[in-house]
Amino acid sequence: MRLRTPERLRDVGHAALRGLSAVRPRLPRTRRGQRRLVQALMVACAVALAPAAWLHTTADARVRTTADAPAQQVAVVFGAGLWEGRPSPYLAHRLDAAAELYRAGTVRVVLVTGDNSRVEYDEPDAMRTYLTARGVPDGRIVSDHAGFDTWDSCVRAKRIFGVDRAVLVSQGFHIRRAIALCRSAGIDAYGVGADDVHDVTWYYGGTREVFAAGKALLDVVFEPDPHFLGPREPGVAEALGG
Repeated sequence: MRLRTPERLRDVGHAALRGLSAVRPRLPRTRRGQRRLVQALMVACAVALAPAAWLHTTADARVRTTADAPAQQVAVVFGAGLWEGRPSPYLAHRLDAAAELYRAGTVRVVLVTGDNSRVEYDEPDAMRTYLTARGVPDGRIVSDHAGFDTWDSCVRAKRIFGVDRAVLVSQGFHIRRAIALCRSAGIDAYGVGADDVHDVTWYYGGTREVFAAGKALLDVVFEPDPHFLGPREPGVAEALGG
């Protein structure tokens, strides 16, 4: 094996440093170039934040509390993950708010929509179990097992379950996106933001919404079909009739 002398190792190190310097971005040195860089960064920030601003403009006036939500026949609760087969704390708070709306007579039926893409992971059934334990009759709960994201849940609520008006239930950082997407899908929607402690998860969700707003805007513009559409289901009409 050929050994490298200290001089040889030093030369290799210098070459590596030169390679790093070559790929390092160079900032403009002139005042005009620096001004253009700042302007470009400002434009990029404005473009990135524009979808989030659109969500607030579109949905702010339709955000309510459980006390002043308008009476509608249906509440739609969006999934938010399971912990060992049970609703996560954030999902539990959404379900608590939905149960409160039902007990107050604000809504008559609760549509729970979430992920059931795997046999061992069933958000809607866990949500149903949680609601029935808190006084919502099983016959007043309808499950959507293909609510893989917010857009899918909104489109399926309209096209599969025939929901025309609804009170949406989610966290405050998500509810505006849900309102905007459901309205775009054809639902006259208001939203209730469930109260939560502003912990790390809450701040993560708020940050994530900045990026999710961009996808929401694309969904509104292009109106893609959900991952799974399927035939119409009479669950909501039957629950209302019952």
